[in-house]
Formats: sequence, C-alpha cells, structure tokens
Amino acid sequence: MPFPVDMSLHNKSRRFDIAFDDGAEYRFSYEFLRVFSPSAEVQVGKMNVGIDGVDAVGNYALRFRFDDGHDSGLYSFEYLEELGQNQASLWDGYLKDIEASGFSRDPADPKTAEKLAADKKAAEAAKQCHSHH
Repeated sequence: MPFPVDMSLHNKSRRFDIAFDDGAEYRFSYEFLRVFSPSAEVQVGKMNVGIDGVDAVGNYALRFRFDDGHDSGLYSFEYLEELGQNQASLWDGYLKDIEASGFSRDPADPKTAEKLAADKKAAEAAKQCHSHH
C-alpha cells in the first residue's frame, strides 16, 4: 500500500503535492481534486475552488475541506495514487465532458452559475428532508 512521505498545500498556485514511499510524486490542482472527489455531486464551475484544510483519516486517507463547503470525500492513498497515474487522461475526459455538457469550469459563466445555484438549492432541500427524520 502506498504511504505518503511528504505532502503540501500551495494556496497561491492552488496545488496539492504528494510524494509516496515508493518514489511516486504527484501534483494536483485543487480543481482536479474537487472534480474527482470520491463523493462529488457538483463537478462544474470549480476552476477557482480553494482548500481550507486537509485532515488525515486514520493511516489510509485524506479529507480535503474545500472552500465551496464540500468536505465529504475521502481520498484513500490508493485513490490518490490512481488519480496521479491517470491524471492526464482523467483531465482530458473531464474537459471533453464539460464541453459536451454546455457548462463551464468558470463559476461566473451564466449557464454554469445557474446550474450551481440550482444544485445548491437541491442539496439544501435534501439536507432539510434528512434532518426531519
């Protein structure tokens, strides 16, 4: 199992670097990590997302606290290594999907902003439903 030996958040460049004990090193944009969150429900308009912090979860995963409120994705070390190994093809596929959807990476894009607002409203409604049980 890969285990990180070095990790760093770079808030100015919005990048997370991780090095594993097997010698593998990866650099991820915050946007990439947010888009490929294991529990991501909203994947458009994340171009400017930030990370407020990161927490270790046991000895096997990280939880990133994104500034858009998303913090439920657990990134196992295996998943981070998989993301790193496939980063170029995953990103290329994401860009093609975004283009095909008609939405944008830019949250200020009017159509994307409309979708983000609708998704936020739906998420808040779902939370209210769950809290009444």
